[in-house]
Amino acid sequence: SEGVFKCPEDQLPLDYAKIYPDPELEAQVLSLAIRCIHSEEGCRWTGLIKHLQAHLGSCGFNVIPCPNRCSAKLSRRDLPQHVQHGCPKRRVKCEFCAGDFTGEAFEGHQGTCPQESVYCENKCGARMMRRLLSQHTLTECPKRTQPCAYCAKEFVFDTIQNHQYQCPRYPVPCPNQCGTASIAREDVPTHLKESCSTAMLLCPFKDAGCKHRCPKLAMGRHLEESTKAHLGMVCALVSRQRQEILELRRDVEELSVSSEGTLIWKIADYARKLQEAKARSNCEFFSPPFYTHKYGYKLQVSAFLNGNGSGESSHLSVYIRVLPGEYDNLLEWPFSYRVTFSLLDQSDPSLSKPQHITETFHPDPNWKNFQKPGASRSSLDESTLGFGYPKFISHEDIKKRNYVRDNAIFIKASVEIPQKILA
Repeated sequence: SEGVFKCPEDQLPLDYAKIYPDPELEAQVLSLAIRCIHSEEGCRWTGLIKHLQAHLGSCGFNVIPCPNRCSAKLSRRDLPQHVQHGCPKRRVKCEFCAGDFTGEAFEGHQGTCPQESVYCENKCGARMMRRLLSQHTLTECPKRTQPCAYCAKEFVFDTIQNHQYQCPRYPVPCPNQCGTASIAREDVPTHLKESCSTAMLLCPFKDAGCKHRCPKLAMGRHLEESTKAHLGMVCALVSRQRQEILELRRDVEELSVSSEGTLIWKIADYARKLQEAKARSNCEFFSPPFYTHKYGYKLQVSAFLNGNGSGESSHLSVYIRVLPGEYDNLLEWPFSYRVTFSLLDQSDPSLSKPQHITETFHPDPNWKNFQKPGASRSSLDESTLGFGYPKFISHEDIKKRNYVRDNAIFIKASVEIPQKILA
């Protein structure tokens, strides 16, 4: 600028007016042989310097701008591919709608061209132009989903007709032709039971034995006319049920009875029951019944907490009696097996050895209470006082150890049955 230059050798300023071209040196330089400036990239051209510019005008490795002015610069040999396929400003014609687009706009047009032929998205097999697809999906496609007009659940269109044969909300006429125009299919049973005027009903007293059946409208008249008969049926039903309850109760009691020949009887609330026994003469408490063995003798233990007979007011008395059992006709009589009573010591075995109070006896075969009992004899029959010990243990001795603990005592009764009987 301003005609001032520096010498490339000594960097001293030079006056442009004093610089003159050297045509001979220029011709000499331009005649030198060189390679293409893109030789390292693969160009094999060699020639004179003066021909370089002409070569670069056709060199495939020379970088030039895109002729579409898309701001891309690339080698001349890559330019055709870019112009044809990569240039965002190239011109492209859609093969479906014949529209002319720039490359950049065509990328957005692809996949949305309304004239492009596409398959139905519901996979029904139909193929059509994209612009027709929406209408096809909504109204024509056999695989489109559609809500049931009655229950609102979604179904594939070609199955919705079959659904209507099971749809719970599909309107159907009353099967009794009562005049109700339409009823939801799932409501028909309720309609027949509660609303249908022509439905045939069983009499409400059917469980009592009434077999009458008539339309709902006539049921009121039947009930009025049959009051006395119904009352008789109900009374008979109550009687039958009472008998069944008694039988079931007996069965439950029998199932709950022990059949192992041993009874451990807990008498809870001992202090109160002892006071009750002291206040009331001959106050007897009864244990649950038990069997000597499976299909064996039925026995029961009783206790007088305040004593009985010679032990009254001073001892605990215990007795055992034979009750009528389910298997008495299969057994040998009189009852003759050894019986052992025990009042269990509840002391901690880790602190001291328990000292149970134990008594054992063999039944006297001549005594009437060990004969086969009659069916009428019950545990509360005072004439059947069992065999036992009126002075089993004194009230004073009961206090000496933990025979009473947590206000309860345990009385154990066991029967020794020979193994051959058990077998």
